[in-house]
Amino acid sequence: MKVGNQSIISEFLLLGLPIEPDQRDLFYALLLAMYLTTVLGNLLIIVLIHLDSHLHTPMYFFLSNLSFSDLCFSSVTIPKLLHNMQSQVLSIPYAGCLAQMYFFLLFADLESFLLVAMAYDRYVAICFPLHYTIIMSSKLCLALVALSWVLTIFISLLHTLLMARLSFCADNVIPHFFCDMSALLKLACSDIQINEIMIFMLGGLVIIVPFLLIFSSYVRIVSSILKVPSARGIRKAFSTCGSHLSVVSLFYGTIIGLYLCPSANNSTIKETVMAVMYTVVTPMLNPFIYSLRNQDIKGALQKIFLKWTIQCSLGQ
Repeated sequence: MKVGNQSIISEFLLLGLPIEPDQRDLFYALLLAMYLTTVLGNLLIIVLIHLDSHLHTPMYFFLSNLSFSDLCFSSVTIPKLLHNMQSQVLSIPYAGCLAQMYFFLLFADLESFLLVAMAYDRYVAICFPLHYTIIMSSKLCLALVALSWVLTIFISLLHTLLMARLSFCADNVIPHFFCDMSALLKLACSDIQINEIMIFMLGGLVIIVPFLLIFSSYVRIVSSILKVPSARGIRKAFSTCGSHLSVVSLFYGTIIGLYLCPSANNSTIKETVMAVMYTVVTPMLNPFIYSLRNQDIKGALQKIFLKWTIQCSLGQ
């Protein structure tokens, strides 16, 4: 049944994770621990970069923005999931569902563009070390982050407005733990052709183009590294690239498989597992892979801890 452009439902029901009732407490504790790790890890990175002047460089400027994006990205979906698991109240208002979808797309797309900026920063640092400070100026860094925000706000808003024009009839059950765009499209009882076209068009801009840019950057980095005779330098550079590319592959691989492949090929369980990977696992791992293995971050953490210890000792 179609009623113009108006939805005849006021809320959706989120079925959550496909787990057995006797496993709910275990998964709740696991997800809570992972979310707290994500929040604390990313907040720690942001605070350290803000407090330590030695970390006021383009690389760590992008990293602090990435940590903020990861923090918000997880916070869009996981608290609601934890609340639903605890209270057994599965409903989410229609407006709340669209808002969750908007912010989910916003921070997911923002992370995609920030990963490109970080890859470009590493490309300039390794391939043009003598011109690094000139190329990666404060103006360029701010422009790259600002452009990322503008693009993601526009893309997310466009998807949300296109979703708001659809009609949703009797079926309001979403077999997911958040208001996923593809899951909502399956419930629509009006024409979704425009939505699907925009998903493929903007999906190429948000996913395929950034991934290709990152890949090409690292191809040039590798070719530049191979010209360096230092075995130690080669190992260090390859280790850095490998860590970055592992997270890039995890982030882009799951999204490409979920959103750019035909939905008929993805079961509900497969979609949910892939969504958990990039909404929970990736934001949690990013602080460890990008920062906590970094000597600069470790040094900043030690200095802050030592300063705090001395202040506490003098206070006593």
